[in-house]
Amino acid sequence: MSEPGPTTPAVLRSLQQVLPPTVLDQVEVGEVFAEQEGLSRLGKRIVSTAFGVSGIETRRTVIAELDGELRDDPRYYDASTRQLLAPGTKARNDHYIAEAGPIFVEAARRAVEGAAGIEAADVTHVITVSCTGFFAPGPEYLIARELQLRPGVQRYHLGFMGCYAAMPALRMAAQLCDADPSAVVLVVSVELCTLHLRASDDPDLIVANSLFGDAGAAGIVTKRALGVGERGLQLDRSETLVTPVGEGDMAWTIGDQGFDMVLSTAVPQIIGEHITGAIRPLFDHDAELAAALEGGAIGGSVARWAVHPGGRSIVDKVEESLGLDAHQVAPSRDVLRDIGNVSSATVMLVMQRNLEHYAEVGDRLIAIAFGPGLTVESALMTVVEG
Repeated sequence: MSEPGPTTPAVLRSLQQVLPPTVLDQVEVGEVFAEQEGLSRLGKRIVSTAFGVSGIETRRTVIAELDGELRDDPRYYDASTRQLLAPGTKARNDHYIAEAGPIFVEAARRAVEGAAGIEAADVTHVITVSCTGFFAPGPEYLIARELQLRPGVQRYHLGFMGCYAAMPALRMAAQLCDADPSAVVLVVSVELCTLHLRASDDPDLIVANSLFGDAGAAGIVTKRALGVGERGLQLDRSETLVTPVGEGDMAWTIGDQGFDMVLSTAVPQIIGEHITGAIRPLFDHDAELAAALEGGAIGGSVARWAVHPGGRSIVDKVEESLGLDAHQVAPSRDVLRDIGNVSSATVMLVMQRNLEHYAEVGDRLIAIAFGPGLTVESALMTVVEG
């Protein structure tokens, strides 16, 4: 086999996940939010609807007291009164620091250990992603220290970009591999969204309360050869589109009682109107795929899809707009059902689900994620095997 060069696509491999141990039952959590003091009659109806149609059965959280057991000094939830509490932003961020660091390190360790022929000493770059907390020295520093990476390892952190941020992280990793074909780039995303959930009458916050969970995801991007039988996703092309409308419909800001999510009901419609234009540039050099997209037959030409399940209605709209079938978006619905929306880590978990349960070698895969802006990130990949 010839040595990889700048024109050889990098491969995303050894996709791994780390989930907090506390499991939230969607029905039970919905009942808690509906019981909060001060919630209006309309708010109760919105809670019932949002939780009931979310497509989620379980989520994970780092807030152990949400298991419903009585605690002597509860910070987020008083099980004796079934009332949610309201810690300040500093308290929530301190909790993020305590919980996120170990998840970043564990996800990174699993990714390195799962990549055949790669050891910690081989890692040349670390890219971390998160929008649910801050600290410095940051998670990329912790990973380098705890995994005892080489002293000169290059470290980058993409912070506060929102649910699409893993996609530019993967693009950056591929670009680093193009610049140095021997590079081994560790990409790790950890989001602890539940630290910012709280009782509210605001419809946007109610929707956020019904969707978000906690998780970590990691993978290795490199041009080094895959191990025998090892699967990965060849990173062929990626694109970014900012829609001409929707800047105020999806946002993430810092408030006094945690971070505030804006996720309006207009988002699925905006995505539906612009999704075809968002992925069209992926096919600029592939006339067959471009023709399939314009003819409404892209689902027959691209077998696998990793659609960020920002909510059930978003997956529904992408499926409808692109003419996909239920099997093609099943990995997105699987992740939404079992884990919920875990912000930037979600799309990597959907890619992992594709590789482990759905995709065949040689399948083309399109990954799509959405975030503030309103930003649509997309990538065309190919399933490969060593």
